[in-house]
Amino acid sequence: MARVGDRSVVLHWQAAGRPVSYHVFRQAGDGSRVRLTAKPLREPRFADLAVTNGVTYRYQVRSGSGAPWTVTATPRPFAGDDEFLELLQATAFDFFWREANPTNGLVKDRSTPDSFCSIAATGFGLTAIGIGIDHGWISREAGRARVLATLRTFREGPQGESPAGVIGHRGWFYHFLDLDTAARFRQVELSSIDTALLLAGALDAREYFAGEHPDERRIRELADALLDRVDWHWMTDGGDMLSMGWHPESGFIKSRWVGYNEAMILYLLALGARHDPLPPASWVAWTRGYRWATHYGLSFVEFAPLFGHQYSHCWVDFRGLADAFMAGRGLDYFENSRRATLANRAYCIANPRGWRGYGPDCWGLTACDGPGFAPYHAYMARGAPPAENDDGTIAPTAAGGSLPFAPEVCLPTLRHFYDAYRERLWTPFGFCDAFNLTANWWDPDVLGIDQGPILIMAENHRTGRVWRRFMKSEIIRRGLERAGFARTESGR
Repeated sequence: MARVGDRSVVLHWQAAGRPVSYHVFRQAGDGSRVRLTAKPLREPRFADLAVTNGVTYRYQVRSGSGAPWTVTATPRPFAGDDEFLELLQATAFDFFWREANPTNGLVKDRSTPDSFCSIAATGFGLTAIGIGIDHGWISREAGRARVLATLRTFREGPQGESPAGVIGHRGWFYHFLDLDTAARFRQVELSSIDTALLLAGALDAREYFAGEHPDERRIRELADALLDRVDWHWMTDGGDMLSMGWHPESGFIKSRWVGYNEAMILYLLALGARHDPLPPASWVAWTRGYRWATHYGLSFVEFAPLFGHQYSHCWVDFRGLADAFMAGRGLDYFENSRRATLANRAYCIANPRGWRGYGPDCWGLTACDGPGFAPYHAYMARGAPPAENDDGTIAPTAAGGSLPFAPEVCLPTLRHFYDAYRERLWTPFGFCDAFNLTANWWDPDVLGIDQGPILIMAENHRTGRVWRRFMKSEIIRRGLERAGFARTESGR
């Protein structure tokens, strides 16, 4: 398969049945033929970023044995923003489709051959499947089979207090899993927020696969079973707020999910649960941690890294809805995220620390990888305002995940990243995780928790389909009601 863009061609081909290496060759219309791979590839994908628009290229992929794979492609300028977004979404979707174990449905944390599974990425991936079907990138039959395999893995995987060989405990799941065995990876925590992101994807799949095909009925049954099994009260450890997690070796993590951050989806699922939900008082406790502040002329509930303003919004449409806190400020959480996005950009334009490249179309501070050598951080939650671990590292998912909030600034930024830095940033799965112009560092990896918000929020911006179907869920509607949400004047 070839995905073409403005001065780019991305190739994906069927992997051989055993470990093998590949070489990619390209032939142009004038008959010239070049080998594009200086070293053999270990993965069945390649991004050719040294092409000319309007020229038809013939690609040939050769492995150690078997017939070569061939395809032709003609790169061309984007006809408009919509065509650019289609490619951005398609390449992000390819991560979830191709960087997953097709047998059990687990999605990799990142695009490395030895990556473990991230259950949060798997949750984003469940929503990605429906988007892929709607855009014609996969068939409904193929998507249905992948979702069914994923939900079966989590429903049938062993649970218990054992520190090894289990997928979770009391309906919660471990943050990372072995990609093949679906068991706890090393000594990671039983993660409340990552379980919530997984369950949001499962709930979305439940709403998407609403047909009478036996597999679609089974998807709904499995999603219900996963949501009903979660012991919400156990994760509070006797308090009024949820713990961030639990280790079989040491018990509950002392830190609690108190606002504001990405955990709105966690509390809404807990409040809307069909069996033994958390009480409305837990939402009141969650909002007690809010910090209302004004930065660059914008007043909002602050949380420095942008992902905290995005993850819950991937599924929940907060437009025209407000809880007691937001109603008292005369806005909703969508507007709050818009202001946080604009303030993040304003901080980068001001650039108080003097990093190279920051500007109106080059901004976006959130959790991401980093150079890792002094004075720069490695993986870290970066953000602003207030400034938090700002070391000059920008993540494209920051602008991508905020696309519906502020398209007038996010879309030009994404186009700038592609146009100016394509040869270093663009991969077979879209944008890489992060870059730092001061350090001249470009992340080689693509992360599932980056591509999920990019794909889903672009879909919400373009069609609103994810929001519309997710908001039909009785669990979410009940969770919002019990949290005290009501229609605002603008939302009536």
